[in-house]
Amino acid sequence: MPSCAKPPPPGCDVRKSNMSPELMTEVAEYFRALGEPTRLQLLQALRNGERSVTELVELTGLGQANVSKHLHQLLDCGYVTRRKEGTFVYYAISNEEIFRLCDYVCGWIEDGIKQKRAALRVVR
Repeated sequence: MPSCAKPPPPGCDVRKSNMSPELMTEVAEYFRALGEPTRLQLLQALRNGERSVTELVELTGLGQANVSKHLHQLLDCGYVTRRKEGTFVYYAISNEEIFRLCDYVCGWIEDGIKQKRAALRVVR
């Protein structure tokens, strides 16, 4: 996965029809980081506040190396912040707005699933 140098700039309006190829690439990389279930699981685990890597391993049931790898990718894209305290590393959500995006997309997908189920019931 390409590394996200930074999130899209504030005020980035992807609805513009004249997005530059460079901006399109940045936006695609930013969203690509959310295309992995493990990273979504880690974001959810951080929803209620800062956690250590050890806590995230325990909460998710994932291996430490796997958690660390995905946290690093989330950090590169600006989704999380990191701080060290002694031998512990703590991660937190950098901007709570990510949950508005996730909630919107999840609701949209859930609505689509409900519509498909309803259509299948009609066919049967």
